[in-house]
Amino acid sequence: MARLSLGSLALGALLMLTLHFVPPTDEMDPVRRTLSQYALSPNKWIFDLSVLLVAIGSALVFLELTRRRLVRPLSAPVLLGAVWTASLLIIVAFTKTNWAVGPGTGGVVHRYASLTAFVSLPLAVIMVAGAAFPHATGWRWAARGLGGLSLGWFTLIMIGVVNMYAGDGRPWWRFVPLGLVERLVVTTAVAAIAVVVLGLVLASPQWTQKPPGRSPETPAPVP
Repeated sequence: MARLSLGSLALGALLMLTLHFVPPTDEMDPVRRTLSQYALSPNKWIFDLSVLLVAIGSALVFLELTRRRLVRPLSAPVLLGAVWTASLLIIVAFTKTNWAVGPGTGGVVHRYASLTAFVSLPLAVIMVAGAAFPHATGWRWAARGLGGLSLGWFTLIMIGVVNMYAGDGRPWWRFVPLGLVERLVVTTAVAAIAVVVLGLVLASPQWTQKPPGRSPETPAPVP
């Protein structure tokens, strides 16, 4: 399951990267245009498939963690992982607002699903890293570091929102190069979950074994 998850995440990321180089989406400015803009193009099917593959790969990561009894099924990181996965499905179902046509309910749903996704996955990875790698410090801090970095990029967007409502005058989407920052948010978040699953694939037994004195029947998963 871990290998399937890694393959799904890698293929989804590769398809998203491909959108930057194939026409007509290669003409979109990646610094200012968000990833969701690709869904308004003839390459929408590539965008949708990419997001769905990442959603499937992410769900498999958390299923594998629960299968190995490293986290409980109803633990906080698993629930956050479910929120991330559901948010990705909503992003596919409800397309970004096409401002050439005008605002709509679907665009609003898409926006809030995106914001929820940006927060939920990094938090899930940060919380689950300790349980996934109790004896592998490098893997643990690599996952946490990438998750924290993703939240840091997202914070820049939130600062723009706060500034706008505080009377700064600039729209929040112009406070930072939104397309670039969003790509950094997504890239580091997906890299964080990829570190978790790659660590599970390559893990030696002592990395995930329970501390001495604890039987296999009484694991200590994340509460």
